[in-house]
Amino acid sequence: MTRTPAESDPGDGQRRTGLGTRILIGMLAGVVVGAVMDERVAVLQPVGDLFINLLVLAAVPLVFFNLLAGLTALGDTRTLGRLAGKTLGYYLSTDLIALSLGIGAAVLLRPGDGMQLTEEVAGPVGEVPGVAAILLGMIPTNVFRAFSDGNVVQLVVLALLLGVATMALRGGARERLATAYEDLAGLFRRLVHLILWTAPVGIGALIAVTVGRYGAELIGPMARFLGGLWAAQLVIFAGYMTLLRLFSDFRPGRFLRDTGSLWATTAATTSSLASLSVGMETARRLGLPRGVYSFTLPLGAQLNKDGTAAMLGAVLIFTAQAAGVEFTPANFVAILLLGLLLSEGSGGIPGGGLVIALIYVQAFGLPIEVAAIVGGIYRLVDIGNTTINIMGDMVGTSLVARSEAKRG
Repeated sequence: MTRTPAESDPGDGQRRTGLGTRILIGMLAGVVVGAVMDERVAVLQPVGDLFINLLVLAAVPLVFFNLLAGLTALGDTRTLGRLAGKTLGYYLSTDLIALSLGIGAAVLLRPGDGMQLTEEVAGPVGEVPGVAAILLGMIPTNVFRAFSDGNVVQLVVLALLLGVATMALRGGARERLATAYEDLAGLFRRLVHLILWTAPVGIGALIAVTVGRYGAELIGPMARFLGGLWAAQLVIFAGYMTLLRLFSDFRPGRFLRDTGSLWATTAATTSSLASLSVGMETARRLGLPRGVYSFTLPLGAQLNKDGTAAMLGAVLIFTAQAAGVEFTPANFVAILLLGLLLSEGSGGIPGGGLVIALIYVQAFGLPIEVAAIVGGIYRLVDIGNTTINIMGDMVGTSLVARSEAKRG
């Protein structure tokens, strides 16, 4: 794919030659600092948290106005419906495959065998949400609360409704609104550019804290659990690269090279929401159509959780093995359906998947003490979760963009 001059940015060349290298230097420095400081590296946590907060600050309005600008560029509601069908079909299919791979990895490696559940989880965990509750929760009852809470799926729904209403307008009103959406989207893209200048420091601090806090905990059963989960996610990654090679205009090598700064962000922040603003900027630099990525990426940040789905399957089987519980083949239908439902509803913030894993385990009557065990290394688990989640969104966007281009 090629970009038109209108899609370029005066700072792109400098970022391409400098930002990725500076982020890599920051990550390497973070590894060294974490190894030297050990537990004392916790003093750097606020620096990393500040970087995450800045990205989330930019992500919420960027998602909203970028989606509005993209929708008004689509031209009609039939195009929107076709785009939604392709996107949701891809997301649901890959989530089910990922969940199955997580289950399969835990079944093969059996990390829970002989595990002693000695930790306790205090307080209520939550309950399994019903389909009706999830659907109703997608509709914002208060626009300002949706913005203040950073509820991506509610903002997507609101933007969709306003976008359809804007397309229904005629004459100058539609043109004026389309111009305003475009200008506001450009403003928040510029804000992301500015925030990314702090990325080497913020990402370096987050990596240092991860290394200092968790470097010595990969032993015994947890090493098998983490290795099995990462192996399942590696299979998912290989599937993504195969899809790119066969059904997109990208080649895996080029795709990974041009999106390197995004994967550094996902690994460091472990937040789909914080990574979303970087993902949208990356999609723009790749030359993907804004009418596509402004819809698929925000929707994917909420609904497409391949990495989280694999983790849920692995945690459930790990807990069952530790508790001496064996599932029958008939149980796996319920396991897959409930896992799909929960993965779609997981949060886009660091650690959000752990709460979902607790609910998943509890739903099958298993001891939730596993939360305290997996929680001890959850940051390392979440690195793979978030990276695979966002990679699935980017690959899906590339596939949908290619499909839409063929229609043209």
